Amino acid sequence: MSDVINERERGEERKFEMDQEMQFKVEARRNKLLGQWLAGEFGMGPAETEEYAKEVIIADLEEPGIEDVVRKVMADISERRIDISVEHLRKKIAELEAEAVRQLRENE
Repeated sequence: MSDVINERERGEERKFEMDQEMQFKVEARRNKLLGQWLAGEFGMGPAETEEYAKEVIIADLEEPGIEDVVRKVMADISERRIDISVEHLRKKIAELEAEAVRQLRENE
């Protein structure tokens, strides 16, 4: 009986690890897509776009949740005097998260 319980626990641990890994991939992909979208709004070229997308991905490592990314990109938006509200940004983030999930599922 204890073998069954141990096997179940290991299975649940593996599922949790896989779910955590998938969430990390979704967030990284979402942030890359966000950086690419904003780079387009900022009028950046291809090299600048990839560099900016990396900056957005790295910004998400500062604290749990999306607020670190929102602060970073809103500061960039403000600095460049681009007319994107925080509400519009959050809506775009939600759209890009759904797109990130779709892309990752396609690649499985």
